[in-house]
Amino acid sequence: MNITTPNTAGKPKKSTFKAVITNLTFWVLIAIIAGILLGHFSPQNGVKMEIVGKTFVDIIKLFIGPIIFLTIVLGISGMGNLKKVGRIGVKALAYFEVVSTVALAIGVSVAYFFQPGKIDKSGLTLQDPSKYTNHAAENFSWLQFFLSNFTLQVLLAAIVCGIALNFYQKREQTILVLERFSKVVFTGLKYVMYLAPLGAFGGMAYTIGKFGLETLIPLGKLMLCVYLTMALFVFFILGSILRYYKINILSILKYIKEELLLVLGTSSSEAALPSIMVKLEQMGCSKSVVGLVIPTGYSFNLDGTSIYLSMSVIFLAQLYDVHLSFFEILTVIGILMITSKGAAGVTGSGFIVLASTLTALHKIPVEGLAFLLGVDKFMSEARAITNLIGNTVATIIISKTEHDFTELNLEPVLEE
Repeated sequence: MNITTPNTAGKPKKSTFKAVITNLTFWVLIAIIAGILLGHFSPQNGVKMEIVGKTFVDIIKLFIGPIIFLTIVLGISGMGNLKKVGRIGVKALAYFEVVSTVALAIGVSVAYFFQPGKIDKSGLTLQDPSKYTNHAAENFSWLQFFLSNFTLQVLLAAIVCGIALNFYQKREQTILVLERFSKVVFTGLKYVMYLAPLGAFGGMAYTIGKFGLETLIPLGKLMLCVYLTMALFVFFILGSILRYYKINILSILKYIKEELLLVLGTSSSEAALPSIMVKLEQMGCSKSVVGLVIPTGYSFNLDGTSIYLSMSVIFLAQLYDVHLSFFEILTVIGILMITSKGAAGVTGSGFIVLASTLTALHKIPVEGLAFLLGVDKFMSEARAITNLIGNTVATIIISKTEHDFTELNLEPVLEE
């Protein structure tokens, strides 16, 4: 991964072959293909590769805390305007709520149009959903959400330290030390990212080996609808928002292609969190906006998860022939507007949120989650990728509205 933008002026161009084989994106793509083949033709060995993918993601997670903390502290202390910090936070939360609500509405609309739940239940694979349904009756707790969300904890600590640093007498010396430490952390990240192909290989081999491609067939219509809806949201909704600021969504996707492939292979948007923060700063977003928007977005701006949750509710309603009135549909969207914010940071929390929503409706059997468990892993890639793109776009938009976008660095991503 190119952690720093190279200055190619005056340097001889690489041959096409050399450019390809030295590109990390190429090797991540090869690793994903190899993982699919291993998982399909040798499921037992594919499942054993879980440790490879999990270890890579765990290593990346070690960088999340320091990078968020350093980026925010340095961003706030260098901003010199604490009112701006509050303004960025309010803007970000307002943007998140509006866009994620649109995502929920699109999920419901597409599910009603294509009706993926109008299929025969008898041919579907059942798994045990009890570990999720047992928590369905629990009320959503913001305190529990905060205590279980490491990213939010670091975010709060960094904001407090960044504000306090502005009033510290030895502010300049402290900033100098933090900047040196920041360079060490980002250099370490640069070398760890060279292991990305291994992480993608392990994650994909495990997924295919564990769940098998054949499990996709019975719920293929639902999967197609989910992926189609995610694409519609990215290209039409997010694309239109970017178009207003004369930015091409395709150029943005090309710019973050390494992160997208990494998320595809590992099924974890967290795997790309540190590197996407680096790339957004390189793109021209200010350190303060990147530091505040990205960590907050990973907890409150889960567009892909919102789409998936809303489509799943309608899918199960159709599967059980349960008619939902217009008021009940609005209730679903309203409940998910709140509970979907809790679908971050903990594996399986999305299912707990879905179970809680079904319990609140008192019309759709919670046991219907058993039909979704078999293919959830294959749809998690779409959720994670959409979440990543959504937070990338949010950061760019907030930067543009704050006039904190460095025009000099926009050439790779702006329309001509």
